[in-house]
Amino acid sequence: MSASAPEAPVYVQALIFLGAAVVAVPLFRKLRLGSILGYLAAGLVIGPFGLGLFSDSTSVMHVAELGVVLFLFIIGLELNVSRLWSMRRDIFVLGTAQVVFAGLLIMLYPLLVANRPWQAALIAGLGLALSSTAMVMQMLGEKGEVQHPHGQKAFAILLLQDLAIVPLLALVALLSPQDSAGADPAWLSAAKMLGGVAAVVLTGRYLLSPFFRVLANAGAHEVMTAAALLVVIAAATLMTYVGLSAALGAFLAGVLLAESSYRHELEADLEPFRGLLLGLFFISVGMTVDLKVILSHWRVLLGALVAVILIKTTVVYGLMRLLRNGHEVSIRTALLLPQGGEFGFVLFSTAVAAGVMVQEQATLLVALVTLTMAVTPLLAALTPRLVGRSSAPERKESFDGARGSVLIVGFGRFGQMVAQLLLAEGVDVTTIDNDVEMIEAAERFGFKVYYGDGTRLDVLRAAGAERARLICVCVERKEAASRIAELCRTTFPLAQLYVRAYDRVHALELLEHGVHYQLRETFESAIAFGRAALVGLGLPPERVVEVEEDVRQRDRERFALQQQGRDAQAGNDKLYTRPVPRPEPFIPPQRQAVALNPSPRGEGATEEEGKDR
Repeated sequence: MSASAPEAPVYVQALIFLGAAVVAVPLFRKLRLGSILGYLAAGLVIGPFGLGLFSDSTSVMHVAELGVVLFLFIIGLELNVSRLWSMRRDIFVLGTAQVVFAGLLIMLYPLLVANRPWQAALIAGLGLALSSTAMVMQMLGEKGEVQHPHGQKAFAILLLQDLAIVPLLALVALLSPQDSAGADPAWLSAAKMLGGVAAVVLTGRYLLSPFFRVLANAGAHEVMTAAALLVVIAAATLMTYVGLSAALGAFLAGVLLAESSYRHELEADLEPFRGLLLGLFFISVGMTVDLKVILSHWRVLLGALVAVILIKTTVVYGLMRLLRNGHEVSIRTALLLPQGGEFGFVLFSTAVAAGVMVQEQATLLVALVTLTMAVTPLLAALTPRLVGRSSAPERKESFDGARGSVLIVGFGRFGQMVAQLLLAEGVDVTTIDNDVEMIEAAERFGFKVYYGDGTRLDVLRAAGAERARLICVCVERKEAASRIAELCRTTFPLAQLYVRAYDRVHALELLEHGVHYQLRETFESAIAFGRAALVGLGLPPERVVEVEEDVRQRDRERFALQQQGRDAQAGNDKLYTRPVPRPEPFIPPQRQAVALNPSPRGEGATEEEGKDR
């Protein structure tokens, strides 16, 4: 009995954490306040400043930070080097400008209002300029908006902020009044950092895929899960050892595995750990809230809360508009990023240890970061009012009846017509879509459409993709179509994959992903329209058929050349073109158009036409 006593508190702690989450999160989601606010409230209640069920939140946060690390790894899996390169303007221009301008403006509050030294005020301002990657990406994931324009802009800013923690920590060391004897020289620290990044990059580029191939051939699923955790923790540990962010190491490892054929399996394996540990992280943040400190300094904190939110939203919105983004995307992005971030905790504690700021200020800053996190879901809920659109109602779905041999992803105008042909032949069809209003409208006409985001692997599995003989991807957005196609080809290789293509370039990309059939969304309708136009001009039906087949054959040949050479300009000689005349506009043309139905024997032809011929 005595031997098992030491283990009892561990089970009790787990029981308290899980019980608090199970009670608080559904309650807050029911109130439309979001799961993150529920986690924060649960932490506040059970923490040392609430019911006192826990006396120390620091040890819990150290474990929970693994959730943030796993989260960054999964985000990295969603990207690749080429996609990161395409986002370079948003990452380095928009992200850098946000950190610098927001940090310098926020610095004025502790400097002028709280009368803090400029060194402490500068670190406080730059630390509060950082936002919470875990919180924002969780909110975007819950709403299915990660791939939306504002989701991509917010992610670019957050990525730069995660990278900025490295120079900010170096700035703390530079401002420290303490003796730095014994510390590594700058060149050695830089060499360690570059060596650590190089080690992660080279390992991910040349060793990880063969490593996972060997484990996959062994057939042990649990070993793959353990290996995924090993890779994440090893990369995070190495980055921490060389003085960089653990999250940065995990993110790099994810990016390097983004092109691997095992990426979706890794994502599915780590998703449960990521969700639980990320929830634990937010509970541990809530446990740090000292209500006594907030009550005793409520005026300063309230003023700081308003100042930080106004400055960060204004800076992000202004920069977005300056870079020619629309009002809706700008306001949605700005209202996602007003909170402080988890890296602020690291920066403030480092500043105290270095003597740049006192413990009292760091405690107030931690409380302020937590308050901004608590307010963010409320601000996000106001977004539909500010952009003039009503948010789509939430909908929970059960896939119990999803047993169709054909799975249709996307039930818009395109998917509805595809479904009509299949249903007319009595084919058992399962259809999913993430537009609640459209689903409810379809149900009024007798269609059963399941609610679900087809870009999520767990949704595809729940909808029966593993049993489907044919998967029809009929979504409108080409990014979503490509994502679903890649998921299906790597995870459900036995199913035939038919995909709606946005244009010719997208069709070529889909074929590279290995789809069995693709169709450009406007190709057949344009052919039918042109055919009707020729009939309307009086051409004989047999000639219309010849012209249509000639155009189709030329398009097939051009498409084959583009596919072989991977050059969008290949096969342009197959196009019927009308040369553009050299003279500038408003100069009369040198020759007249040739009539489609010329008069017999040239009757009605002008003298000039005769000369041109």
